[in-house]
Amino acid sequence: MTPAQASPRLGETPCDHTSVGVLISGPAGLLLFERMTPPVGLAPVAGHVDQHGSPEQAARNEVSEEIGLTVTRLHPLLAQWRPNRCRRTATEPVGHQWWIFQAEAEGALRPSAAEVRAPRWMRPDELQCAALRTVTYAEGHVSGEEFERLPGLTPVWCHFLHALRLITLPAAALAQVDTVL
Repeated sequence: MTPAQASPRLGETPCDHTSVGVLISGPAGLLLFERMTPPVGLAPVAGHVDQHGSPEQAARNEVSEEIGLTVTRLHPLLAQWRPNRCRRTATEPVGHQWWIFQAEAEGALRPSAAEVRAPRWMRPDELQCAALRTVTYAEGHVSGEEFERLPGLTPVWCHFLHALRLITLPAAALAQVDTVL
């Protein structure tokens, strides 16, 4: 059984099939980090809505919890269903209703050791390279172990960043990435 198919850990809330993602930009690019929990890969701040009350509050709380910044401004960018598996549970439906926000934030970056590894600001060309790494993984040219050592974007973020025109992938590549969601 893979982590994505596992039952919730003791004390963990079952999946509510709702998630937020938060893009934070700076002069050096977009803030991403290597996820310490499944799915493997590079991603911006993200998390479930469940106990936060609303997508907006979840976005604010997740930024604080994952990277220690305080959101000063939040702008909705995208809302869409994605069929991405969840590490919490394998219950139906498989996927999440996502709300993606652009945020302005302040404070000192204080990454959560439990959730965040190697935070970095990524320029557009670096985002594109990370997306292509994910496509290569989805096509089977990179093993799971190799992808963990040198990750690309988490598969769901390939779709969001493509929809927001921050990366460009052909439809066939996006379809291939769907196979590893």
